Amino acid sequence: MELYQGSLDVKAIFGRWLDEEATSNYGAYIPFVGTIRAEDGIEALSFDIYEPVLQKWFEEWQEKAAAVGAVVKMAHSIGDVPVHTSSYVSAVFSPKRRVALELIDLFVEDFKANAPIWKYDVKQGKRIYAADRSTPMSGAGLLS
Repeated sequence: MELYQGSLDVKAIFGRWLDEEATSNYGAYIPFVGTIRAEDGIEALSFDIYEPVLQKWFEEWQEKAAAVGAVVKMAHSIGDVPVHTSSYVSAVFSPKRRVALELIDLFVEDFKANAPIWKYDVKQGKRIYAADRSTPMSGAGLLS
């Protein structure tokens, strides 16, 4: 799991991941890129992350992937990310394409539903909490 301030350099991250796994004999590599859309007058999205919970979530996914012979990788932004740039990238490396295709879908959907990340719209330079697009955390008081 990798966290970066601001927009992600997708080409550099994916290139490094490819280099890291070049001799691993995986037959499939499925990347996913999340890009900030220009909608509702936003200039950017801004992200806060609760890193200890995200790290635990990611470690559980690494174990799930290893159980089927695969590897998962991900990177996410902290802070402001302008429209038309990336805030989230992930990838699955697997011996077989079917495993990689299924795993990337499950991984990205679970990330969207359960990662401890809070989003803010940035409009006219101000952060506005985007409650409808943030992750509620069970038992977290005001955050739940």
